[in-house]
Amino acid sequence: MRVLIVEDERRMASYIGRALSEEAFSVDIATDGAEGLELARTHEYDAIVLDLMLPKVDGLSVCRTLRCEGRQTPVIILSARDMLEDRVRGLDAGADDYLVKPFAMVELSARLRALQRRRQAGGARVVLTVGDLEMDPSTRAVHRSGRAIPVTAKEYALLEYFMRRAGAVLTRTMIAEHVWDFTFDHASNVVDVYVKHLRDKIDVSGEPSLIQAIRGVGYVFRDPRQA
Repeated sequence: MRVLIVEDERRMASYIGRALSEEAFSVDIATDGAEGLELARTHEYDAIVLDLMLPKVDGLSVCRTLRCEGRQTPVIILSARDMLEDRVRGLDAGADDYLVKPFAMVELSARLRALQRRRQAGGARVVLTVGDLEMDPSTRAVHRSGRAIPVTAKEYALLEYFMRRAGAVLTRTMIAEHVWDFTFDHASNVVDVYVKHLRDKIDVSGEPSLIQAIRGVGYVFRDPRQA
């Protein structure tokens, strides 16, 4: 899950970014409203965490602008303003949720996951399935043919991105920017390294890999029996 944090307090932004990264989120950070708008317009995000008191363009204006442009990326407003009218204004501006500072990181990450579930399945619990491989985003459990597969946070993020886009050809740039962030060094071979790690864990000996390389392009994740 790729998240944009728009927060002008750098220490707070860094804290949120580190905490979400440890939970397998890919995080980009903007420190003013204008930069936040630019990033939201040029990159694909699963959610935006948006402060209200921002330099250049305030948070409410950022949210209204995105909605007026037809962008439906879920937005959680994160603000010290805790009056009822502040929450109402935020939601009326197009935000999907409103969390008051100070807050607990476990609550923010849970709300982000809840937004993702509502966006994809009307709030119902979803288990991602490709062939006999299953992933439960609510518990982060991965199984193949009933066998539990342990994965690191980054391996989980990569596998989730593959499974949510099963059957689509994904370039290395698409993978890197969604699973890592927009500052990723595209000269690095880390995508290929992590793909190998995943193959070693999820593939079954003697059977074709679920992760298939597309020469000169990237990868596609699919059940080879259904290709």
